[in-house]
Amino acid sequence: MTGLSLHEFHHSLNAVFTEVNGAEVVSHYGDVLAEHAALCATAGVIDLSCRSRLCLTGADRARFLHGQITNNVKDLKPSQGCYAALVTAKGKLQSDLNVYSLADELLLDFEPGLGAGVAERFEKFIIADDVQVVDVVPHYGLLSVQGPKAPEVVAKLGLGLTVPEKPLHFSKITDATLGEIYCMNHARGLAPGCDLFVPTGALAAVADKLIAAAKEFGGRACGWQGLELVRVEAGIPRFGVDMDETNLAPEAGIEARAISYSKGCYIGQEVIARIRTYGQVAKALRGLVLPDDLRELPARGAKLFSGEKEVGVLTSAIASPAFQKNIALGYVRREHNEPGVTLQVQLGDQLFPATVTALPFRL
Repeated sequence: MTGLSLHEFHHSLNAVFTEVNGAEVVSHYGDVLAEHAALCATAGVIDLSCRSRLCLTGADRARFLHGQITNNVKDLKPSQGCYAALVTAKGKLQSDLNVYSLADELLLDFEPGLGAGVAERFEKFIIADDVQVVDVVPHYGLLSVQGPKAPEVVAKLGLGLTVPEKPLHFSKITDATLGEIYCMNHARGLAPGCDLFVPTGALAAVADKLIAAAKEFGGRACGWQGLELVRVEAGIPRFGVDMDETNLAPEAGIEARAISYSKGCYIGQEVIARIRTYGQVAKALRGLVLPDDLRELPARGAKLFSGEKEVGVLTSAIASPAFQKNIALGYVRREHNEPGVTLQVQLGDQLFPATVTALPFRL
């Protein structure tokens, strides 16, 4: 397991640790519901340094990446970013990515444990291109501030950092002591939020200041469990859980954010364009509302039925503190996935009702 550089820092805050894709994360600090409340109502500070981070450098970096992923990279100006998918020639997902255009490099932020695989994919296609792929995890950590008070928390750092108004746009400051810090507008749930990329040597100092600032607004340090709750409540799929190498990008509900149909060729483009031209995908990610009185929540992979016919599968299920309901994400076949359709989810040897709803949840 790859350990967090701030392990001792979090340990001093009574953190309980877990692992995600071979990377250490803080699961929680003792009160998941309080952490969820902070993420929704005030501000929560989360150490997401477990996530993968690569930088592409070289004169051909934008042209090269433009031909590898589903969204438009060539038109990004410095301080702008986009969300995209990396797919195979058959249109199947390999990863999703947040892409940021820095002055002399492209920064990619994506799920924990995928750095080596994504780097290998890029290296395979670098032939005569002036492109270098650099793992920047050892050099930069990632601290996320999520919640309505996130901009105020960042301002409290006193470094002159601001959260840009537009999603995935970013600001940057250079501090004589802390180094270069980047602040990205990135909501990881329904509330506003931002990600701060911080030099590893300054990570503890910045984390300490952010948590202190969050507490001034009624917030706190938060862990992975609380963040997962707000993610599912927002209907945001996570690669490796709600979408994986078996899925086509348009199935996963990320089409509007991740796919440009006017950018030209990229690997997998023909398959994705054909889907758009000739009709819908056979299945799609939907929200599902489950009964309130379940003894336990269905696990990932629980089957969905219409009568005796299997029509889908669950991917994430939570007891939602925000909606006070059991909710889930899952794939449902096209002929059964209209909002309001009631299916049955298998839990052990029993079937329970599951009502299809549009995403994001509005309950």
